Amino acid sequence: MKFFIDTANLDQIREAYDLGVLDGVTTNPSLMAKEGIKGKNNILKHYVDICEIAKGGDVSAEVIATDFDGMVREGEELADLHPQIVVKIPMIKRWN
Repeated sequence: MKFFIDTANLDQIREAYDLGVLDGVTTNPSLMAKEGIKGKNNILKHYVDICEIAKGGDVSAEVIATDFDGMVREGEELADLHPQIVVKIPMIKRWN
């Protein structure tokens, strides 16, 4: 079993890591917004900060785009941030 904390709160991530039970972090744009993280550069930096706390654990980062090209572009940018990043994509049905 692996323990992933679902948050963008750095203090909560540190606490879980310090307890020795953290295998990774899963987060998304709504959790970033809940923590007041706004603006592309701040969000990207926050993902790197999470990776540095979660030392070696997977850190999920979700794209915001819903179109194929946008998801690929954002996913590549997120994956390039840090080796621990695992990119999540939204799986929604588009209605035309």
